[in-house]
Amino acid sequence: MSKPHRTKTTDVTATDARTFFVTTKTAQSRSLFQTTRMMSLFIDVLRQNMHAGHFTVHEFVVMPDHVHVLLTVPAGSAVEKSVQLIKGGFSFRAGRELGFKGEVWQKGFSDVRIFDDASFAQCKSYIENNPVKRGLVSVPEMYPFGSLFLKILKKDQAQGLKPE
Repeated sequence: MSKPHRTKTTDVTATDARTFFVTTKTAQSRSLFQTTRMMSLFIDVLRQNMHAGHFTVHEFVVMPDHVHVLLTVPAGSAVEKSVQLIKGGFSFRAGRELGFKGEVWQKGFSDVRIFDDASFAQCKSYIENNPVKRGLVSVPEMYPFGSLFLKILKKDQAQGLKPE
């Protein structure tokens, strides 16, 4: 089992916020995220950390054996700390709330620093289309464990529409 490549981040205490495309895999690439409870818990961990101001999530998708997150870390923080909060928070809560025992995550993660709008748009598209590429849905909007679906659902609810 190889550890995913991760670019060395040298701006741990940068004075500006930075955006990253982060990917992390489950231990032994097991299909850990197969139940609504597991996937919903992961999404809740993202929300909890976002509301606490640890980072901003722009886009995400929870796949059976990995997750992709497009996030911005605030000035003075590090992408490593953000990923630690996500992975550690999920592992802790999965054990406590769902009784999950065992290793959850592969060691390490990969990240790509986003410097411009074009790269941001490319990563956003990749995240949205990952469930289609993997054959889980036919159109990105139908995958319930990604930010695109949740944004559409929130918009529909704001307009008084009921989900199908």
